[in-house]
Amino acid sequence: MSVRVRNVQSYISTSHDPFLNLSLEHHLLQSSPSDSTILFLYVNRPSIIIGRNQNPWLEVNLELLRTANASANAKGGVEKEEGRRNAIGPIDLVRRRSGGGTVFHDTGNVNWTVICPPATFTRDKHAEMVVRALRNLGVERARVNERHDIVMDQGAARLGKSVDEDDMHVTPFTRSEGDGQSEGDGGRPLKISGSAYKLTRHRALHHGTCLLSSPNLGVIPQYLHSPVRPYIKARGVDSVSSPVGNVGLANNDFQTAVADEFACMYGGELEAEVLQDGLLEVEEVRKGHEELKAVEWTYNQTPQFTFSLQPTADDQRERPAIESLHSGAQFFFKARHGVITEASASFPKTDGAGVITSELDFLKDRMVHEINGWANLKEKFDAHIGEDNSEQLAQWLDSTFTVSANQ
Repeated sequence: MSVRVRNVQSYISTSHDPFLNLSLEHHLLQSSPSDSTILFLYVNRPSIIIGRNQNPWLEVNLELLRTANASANAKGGVEKEEGRRNAIGPIDLVRRRSGGGTVFHDTGNVNWTVICPPATFTRDKHAEMVVRALRNLGVERARVNERHDIVMDQGAARLGKSVDEDDMHVTPFTRSEGDGQSEGDGGRPLKISGSAYKLTRHRALHHGTCLLSSPNLGVIPQYLHSPVRPYIKARGVDSVSSPVGNVGLANNDFQTAVADEFACMYGGELEAEVLQDGLLEVEEVRKGHEELKAVEWTYNQTPQFTFSLQPTADDQRERPAIESLHSGAQFFFKARHGVITEASASFPKTDGAGVITSELDFLKDRMVHEINGWANLKEKFDAHIGEDNSEQLAQWLDSTFTVSANQ
């Protein structure tokens, strides 16, 4: 693959590897002429994509992800048992290089990217391009909302209100705050495409998703709901939860419509180049692929965070009780770039006479993701907080913080 020198370029990847597609995207961002405008379309296999400045323990149910991957790997592919939450099969966890929130990709979701000069970039410009493509395919409810996402309005059309067909931010079905939204009129708009951005001195990248026919909408929230979220205070970007829905289009139809709209905006007739074999032979792509797959990138790029079972001076939220632990139990650690910098614990004594408090120095300088077996640390916990407390704490930490080798 060589990046063309034309001012307007269009590419479609046939790979479903999220690490490869995101590396291709980065290669296009880094290597394309600074005055060029590029469209890149791709589809990923099931994967959870977290933002550059996000915390995987905060954004993802790692226990469920670990269990799903272990089950799928043991059966050699997709789990077929009906009703199982892990029926998706193996799921990759990827930290992308751009900001924004966490998204779930699968083969019913097409990803679109536009790379352009910063001087021509706006956050709505290419979302509007995608909405025009959707409306050309008959999706008249699609529009860009105030968060620069693409949504589909629900409910009946508003009577007596005219709408400018060229306005990509309103449809005949758009409700204003004064209109009210109830179950009877279809409720809130459904999000079908979220956006993320990366801005450099010479280039601007805007990429988004588009849910077309994902079979996994019912289980996606389970993977994107972390059971340790109430106990973590983190720097970085939080994801914003929104109701989502499928557009109901075929991938090829959507890709063709977006490519046509892009060509109309920038160059008239423009044939997309299909990217197929030999992509990892490009050194920059191969290096990017290896970097994204490294667990150090996934976990050690995590901004500073603290974990605490009890409210602290810096984080006074009430915590949910953990059934297996004493209500007065406290376990605290602080991590920077995924490395524990301090840790402590305190537990009420079993006889009720006071509290056992201890600094857990054996955890200091440990990478959180490398503690693949907190239960194996039971003897060390024993020495600090007593056998009566250590087993339950170690088992709970094991279930919530342990990551699998391929996550």
